[in-house]
Amino acid sequence: MLDPRQLMRAKRWAQNPPSLKRVKLVFAAVALALIIVGLEHFGLWPDWAKAERIPRRF
Repeated sequence: MLDPRQLMRAKRWAQNPPSLKRVKLVFAAVALALIIVGLEHFGLWPDWAKAERIPRRF
């Protein structure tokens, strides 16, 4: 079921679409994120750039 807020947002986007610059920025950010995920998945991401979990102490 579609939320009425989503329909209102879609209506606003149809009436006032984002600029080409904004669309390119969003696609570039998504592409960069996918590249990083792919590199990490295949083990090509450097160890110094990986986040290590720090155990919480209570």
